[in-house]
Amino acid sequence: MNRNALNITKSDNKHNSCDKTEIPKVLLDHVYKSYDRKHEAVSDFNLEVYEHEFLVMLGPSGCGKSTILRMIAGLEEITSGNIYMDGLLSNDLAPRNRHIAMVFQNYALYPHMTVYENMAFGLKMRKTPTGEIDRRVREAAIILDIEGYLNRQPRSLSGGERQRVALGRAMVREPEVFLMDEPLSSLDAQLRIQMRAEILKLHQKTASTFIYVTHDQTEAMTMGSRIVVINNGRIQQTDTPQRIYECPANRFVAGFIGSPSMNFFNASLQNNGGGFSLSVNSHILKLKKEHCEALSKKNYRNQAIITGIRPEDIIINGDGEDAIPCRIELAEPAGHEMYVHLQSEKFSFIARIKNDYGIKPGQILRVKPDTGKLHLFDPVTEKNILSAD
Repeated sequence: MNRNALNITKSDNKHNSCDKTEIPKVLLDHVYKSYDRKHEAVSDFNLEVYEHEFLVMLGPSGCGKSTILRMIAGLEEITSGNIYMDGLLSNDLAPRNRHIAMVFQNYALYPHMTVYENMAFGLKMRKTPTGEIDRRVREAAIILDIEGYLNRQPRSLSGGERQRVALGRAMVREPEVFLMDEPLSSLDAQLRIQMRAEILKLHQKTASTFIYVTHDQTEAMTMGSRIVVINNGRIQQTDTPQRIYECPANRFVAGFIGSPSMNFFNASLQNNGGGFSLSVNSHILKLKKEHCEALSKKNYRNQAIITGIRPEDIIINGDGEDAIPCRIELAEPAGHEMYVHLQSEKFSFIARIKNDYGIKPGQILRVKPDTGKLHLFDPVTEKNILSAD
């Protein structure tokens, strides 16, 4: 066996929703990236990406996600660790030999070339036969609906059309892995929705592996088969969009995913013999059985804790002892929904409800959280107490 080949039979990533037994298409093994030995942009990064997968790397600006993509592409040197492509060590492999194609945020088109020439340029540099170049360019243009633009120059195209050209230039290389670095961030909202659909169709037609970088959680949630949430150069959670939304691994993921963001409260955990309750600024919330079992298993007792509740899990006009009187500070209509900013005596939070045009600022409502949807976080580690270890 090649000493640079990766000997692996299956993934040991417990968060990996893809139950795979083959060698990963791309694998990052304890990868670090430092600048001037001072600023560590990427720390102990471990990731497996499988064939045909659409994996999204999501995180705030400056978290290191584009640096990771550029290291996979070979455009950025790694400081330590290993990158494997199809099981072969690729740290020193030139970008042109990695069977990848990259789509950039700013399109990176040659302004003096026509659309056809832009799409064909990389193939010409590889000395691909002219007939083969023409076939690939025209096939890609038909798929992307830009065959009428082949003789035009980029300056005469809209942003969406330029992005299609950039996608076409990547397609003609027939790569095994598409790398996309925030390709839609410079487009307006309507075009972003349209281009999301185009990229997903492209993924289905090519059956290639896609690694897509974005800071837009809507793109991540609607496009990715798996999402890698990154902060400060480290992986926070890797899982399906649904699992990340419903079972965030820690407070950062819980707050970063969801719009409006999850509401957080400092609370006091109280052990009531056979069960638990939460005291949130003197308001008592009884916890569900599954919460109590998780707390008992992990030896939590009377102590401080952080609790979170998503805006859509707050019940308006709730009844019972745990209902909290709140004043409406602001009501934001958002189509069929409304974001209601509420203020109790001691804390504020946001509820997301169906649009009710009768709700107005100044009103007093009784609200309560759906206690079955509460998230509990350790105040020191900020890990989700209810998540499996």
